[in-house]
Amino acid sequence: MVWRSKYRILLLVAVMVMVSACSVSYKFNSSSIDYTKIKSIQIADFPIRSSYVWGPMGPIFNNELKDKFAGSTRLQLVKRNGDLKLEGEITQYNQRNKSVSAEGYSAQTELSIVVNVRFTNNVNHNEDFERTFNASRSYNTTQSLSSVQDELVTQMVKDICDQIFNETVANW
Repeated sequence: MVWRSKYRILLLVAVMVMVSACSVSYKFNSSSIDYTKIKSIQIADFPIRSSYVWGPMGPIFNNELKDKFAGSTRLQLVKRNGDLKLEGEITQYNQRNKSVSAEGYSAQTELSIVVNVRFTNNVNHNEDFERTFNASRSYNTTQSLSSVQDELVTQMVKDICDQIFNETVANW
């Protein structure tokens, strides 16, 4: 009987040592922000500066970008003087023929968006940058642009916002 109690004590001590020696850290927001230094982000509305304009695209983009940072970080969204700052413009919104059918007609059309982004890290200016992000989607030319535009723009905007998020705070 004595050996059972000694065995239990020994087992308990071993488990306690293992638990205290090991720690597991998870990041559920997939960002690598030092929240002791960076607490806020300022995201300006991105105007559309392309020659072709689809009105709803601006609000779709601006809302998605703000929602991405609000939902994936603990940063406070501020109007001015943010520790991080995002600004820019939607510079291109185009469609072009992507493939031609055997009859010589356009079979697929590609829709694309290009966004220019200026990122400022007011805590560490070594991370500042200006660059473009883009996304494209194709659709069958038998469909009208107006029938697929909302869905395709929403998909492209999500893709671009993910790219911006990864480049600014995900530190991949």
